[in-house]
Amino acid sequence: MNKVTVEAYLKKNYCIILILIFCYGSVTTVYGQYKQDKQAENFSAYFQEIKEATKRGYNIWNRDLYGNILLVDVENRKVYANTPDSAHILVISKGVYEGQLQDNINIANTSIHWGGKTWAMIMLPLPEDKYGKVNLSVHELFHTVQASLGFSQNNKESNHLEQKDGRIYLRLELEALKKAVLSKIPKDQKKYIKDALVFRKYRHAIFPGSDEIENQLELNEGIAEYTGFAMSGRNGEQARQHLVNSLETFIKNPTYVRSFAYITIPMYGYLAGLGDKKWNLEISGKTDLTNFFVEKFKIALPADLKIAAGKIVKAYDGTSIIEQEEIRDKKIKIKIAEYKAEFIEKPHFEIVFEKMNISFDPRNILAVEDKGTVYPNLRITDHWGILEVSKGALIAPDWSKVSLSALGKTDGQTIEGDGWILKLNDNYRIDKNEKNGNYILVKKVY
Repeated sequence: MNKVTVEAYLKKNYCIILILIFCYGSVTTVYGQYKQDKQAENFSAYFQEIKEATKRGYNIWNRDLYGNILLVDVENRKVYANTPDSAHILVISKGVYEGQLQDNINIANTSIHWGGKTWAMIMLPLPEDKYGKVNLSVHELFHTVQASLGFSQNNKESNHLEQKDGRIYLRLELEALKKAVLSKIPKDQKKYIKDALVFRKYRHAIFPGSDEIENQLELNEGIAEYTGFAMSGRNGEQARQHLVNSLETFIKNPTYVRSFAYITIPMYGYLAGLGDKKWNLEISGKTDLTNFFVEKFKIALPADLKIAAGKIVKAYDGTSIIEQEEIRDKKIKIKIAEYKAEFIEKPHFEIVFEKMNISFDPRNILAVEDKGTVYPNLRITDHWGILEVSKGALIAPDWSKVSLSALGKTDGQTIEGDGWILKLNDNYRIDKNEKNGNYILVKKVY
């Protein structure tokens, strides 16, 4: 599967998170690897294609988003760029700048500061579908300029969307939005949008504070994805089909906590754009998007959201959705117990972050009560070395450390456990806490 990523920055200054998401940015780019001839002349044509697309989409933000693009071959870490870097790492060949990405830099579809410049980093191979190619590229280019447009890159996991009721009412909201997107009758569209917002508002009422947490990701990744979607060049029918396909693929993901915004905002944005193509120019990084759309669509919400939501559940396949989520909830409780045993109760290995850079796949991330979140796949670089995880690790709630399963074999500075490998720098060692049997990473004192 082709990996599409999003970027989020924690409030702490010591780390950058590059989030590898397998299913967003553009559905046509993400759900299948595409073969591509990785020749410099092809990349030159690609750069020109994106340049023309951003020029055509100038009016979306009253700004040309075209900028520095860094294509990365994940197999050999070779990079291809449209502009030279300031550190003179790249050399020009056939009109394209080429070079090698260092091992301590994680590869992701994201924005990154490298070689003295800010880049839209995009992993190869590029999608063959031209709309998906533009969608993905513009999404990442938006991230390179979003701060200057007033949008921050700070967001948190919406862990309430891992809970049964959170998932149920998100899915119901999306079912209503799907009907709105497919409808061509304005009166019906407004009814479906109203129902979507009823489910959304009720979800926020069930989980106090969730509105703010969701809003952060939607202002960051949701607006970036809407921008890529809006500049992709799809016509009306193609746009509707893309949104429906995106939704149907999204629903199959095991978790929604880091990914819902890639679906919600393009759908709301498409519907808002039917009446006002410049709706996005009315928002800022401080906008409450839920309330904005309530006002934009001129929706009068009912006073009792619980009763209102209950009346319309069955109209959106609610019986089936609730049944599916109740079955899933029982399985998840068993998985949480297993994770607690492996990463908390049994002897395990803890590594404290110093200046961490991390990339991960959030499709299966799972909140373990108040103990943190388990991420199935991780690549972390820090002062102490490089850690790669393939079977899960627990990140503390405050992002201060990572907990791994018990130590396995050691070969010099390469440490292994079940589903993880740590390449340790020379000035660090592993100690055992004799009281609890846990292992910790410490810096050597000379």
